[in-house]
Amino acid sequence: MLLTKYMSYMRKLLLPVALILFNAALFAQKKTFTYDQLFNNQNPAKITKPLPSIRGWIDDNHYIEMRPDGNGKQVAMSVDVKTGKAVPYSGAVSADSRVIMGGPGGGGAQQEKRNQTFSPDSQWVAYTKKDNNLYVTEVATQKETQLTTDGRDVIKNGYASWVYYEEILGRGSRYKAFWWSPDSKRIAFMRFDDSQVPEFPIYVIDGQHGYLEKERYPKAGDKNPEVKIGVASVTGTITWADFNEKDDQYFGAPYWTPSGELWVQWMNRGQDNLKIFNVDLNTGSKKLVYEESQPTWIDLDESNRIHFLSAGKGFLLKSDKDGWENLYLHDNSGKLINQVTTGNFWGTSILKVDEKQKLIWFRARKENSARFDIYRVGLDGKGLTRLSFGDYSHDQVSISPTGKYLITTYSNLSTPPTMALVDSKGKVIRELGNSIGEDFDKYELPKSELVRVKSSDGKFDLPVLITYPVNFDPNKKYPVLVSIYGGPNAGTVYDRWRNPVGVTQWWAQEGMIQVAFDNRSSGHFGKEGLNYIHRKLGLWEIKDYVTCAKWLRQQSYVDSNRIGITGGSFGGYMTCMALTYGSDVFTHGVANASVTDWQFYDTHYTERFMDSPQENPEGYKETSVMTYVDRYKGGLRIVHGTSDDNVHMQNSLVLINALQDLKKHFEFMVYPGQRHGIGGLKGVHNRTEAYQFYYDNLLKKPMPKQFWEVSRSSQRSF
Repeated sequence: MLLTKYMSYMRKLLLPVALILFNAALFAQKKTFTYDQLFNNQNPAKITKPLPSIRGWIDDNHYIEMRPDGNGKQVAMSVDVKTGKAVPYSGAVSADSRVIMGGPGGGGAQQEKRNQTFSPDSQWVAYTKKDNNLYVTEVATQKETQLTTDGRDVIKNGYASWVYYEEILGRGSRYKAFWWSPDSKRIAFMRFDDSQVPEFPIYVIDGQHGYLEKERYPKAGDKNPEVKIGVASVTGTITWADFNEKDDQYFGAPYWTPSGELWVQWMNRGQDNLKIFNVDLNTGSKKLVYEESQPTWIDLDESNRIHFLSAGKGFLLKSDKDGWENLYLHDNSGKLINQVTTGNFWGTSILKVDEKQKLIWFRARKENSARFDIYRVGLDGKGLTRLSFGDYSHDQVSISPTGKYLITTYSNLSTPPTMALVDSKGKVIRELGNSIGEDFDKYELPKSELVRVKSSDGKFDLPVLITYPVNFDPNKKYPVLVSIYGGPNAGTVYDRWRNPVGVTQWWAQEGMIQVAFDNRSSGHFGKEGLNYIHRKLGLWEIKDYVTCAKWLRQQSYVDSNRIGITGGSFGGYMTCMALTYGSDVFTHGVANASVTDWQFYDTHYTERFMDSPQENPEGYKETSVMTYVDRYKGGLRIVHGTSDDNVHMQNSLVLINALQDLKKHFEFMVYPGQRHGIGGLKGVHNRTEAYQFYYDNLLKKPMPKQFWEVSRSSQRSF
């Protein structure tokens, strides 16, 4: 009996110990990823899985979800909000974009047509051709009408000049510079005259003698293209808006109102005065609808500035004129009715407007500058309600027709994306899915943390994202790799899930601390933070990065002799500044396609923040890498494509020239024929060389031989 009791006692005593040992064994059995898993996509681990595919709402009580049928084919299902029951849905799921992108890959005459775009009624197709003229074809008859006739190499109708494509209309436009009217009877378009824009020569190695590609590229202070705004009817008549194309000015993408009016955005060369005009379609005369001025600058490339209400009922306008991105309600004449939102909102975007209920749903960062939330407010500015929940960033939202429910996808640095159904008061009805895969707990995944570092002037708490090595030991010393961009309102530090599978996972396994910084102009601090960089683009940014790096060096687990930094474009500029201006802190860097002096970059981007070199010579000197090149101590790798038509290789060559004259050691890799992004086999080579650089200088150990082996499958891009 005593033996039985003793055995029972021992079982109870040892059971917790056994459980602890069992759990410890499980923990110890966690895997690390292989090279082939991360770089060649062989036997990929199922760390995450797809969330439900939501395609909209049928009504307030049913949403559409795509699900696989028995054969694996995706079919639409109608899902009941209350019960979750799903039945097949046969209605429309998604609308036709009505845009056919012409260009390489098409055949014959079709290939000559660029940016083919259907009219709203689908009866016409508009496009441009290589002769730089604008055309329409009637779908029913296939009759083509040429709307403009003066197109040539320097005259472009409906096809953007380079600086408009890159900085104002955006790369997504694919140079398209024409817009259909709602009634399908007219096309607004821009006519560009590049004849006075300087040519920049880009050497191309093709052929026995090579040749020069001459790009019409206005550098800071240069002459811009002259632009006219035209309105063409489908029958061929053109009305020109009443602007003087000889004026030093810019035009933003125009708006067609719901009632068929054409509103044109105008801005002065200094980019601190915005005017929106209503242009008469028959006479071209214009009437001022809205005007805004700021002491620093206004973004002309803001694509969501205006949200129109129903015809004649006014519009909502987004502006950062009070220091934050707030919403304002105007009547159709432009008169301000009331300010809708007041507060430190940033990244503001309207999700839905219900005019009957007089409510607006929008998404913005306010409670925490690193997270997005969902809000609802009345058109009169009353009743502001946060509908999102928790310490998460809510990054994808779908709202039911009257706002009775919404579906949100949310995450943070430690929580993979999760999808939930939420009611109109912000209460979670149920979870619809989470993205945790079956292998999530089987692998060693790095931990990430967001901290704030006080700026050197004490005015800002700068966000710093740290990803620690797996099996991190605070008693050890680790090298640091900072990945940077750093451009205005282009922050990269957010409290949202970052899929660790990829180069992040590899460096974490190899013992590298990975970091991202955001400076005062990143958007975390609204226009107040951005305004600091006016007329000195890059100077406060590098000061903030030096402050963050100094904080890192003070951490016991950081090896202060191995602080690397890398970035491309503006991030390349920041890397070059880090290795010159900040050379007491940063030890190594890889700079890709870098700006090194703002006089070498284009008018619209550069002058928005810097004004022209003639107006601000001291600012251009203060922000040039060459001003600090004598501080350089070594450790910089410079990379550029010879055919970069955005940031010309001239930038890197000027820096190289200065380094050579100072007898400084550096690395330089040039990629023949590559543009601003280095892709294909050249891209694989560029990444592999960068990895070699990190192994040699930061990790200080041999790089695995697999990196230099030729793989039959394309190495993944990071």
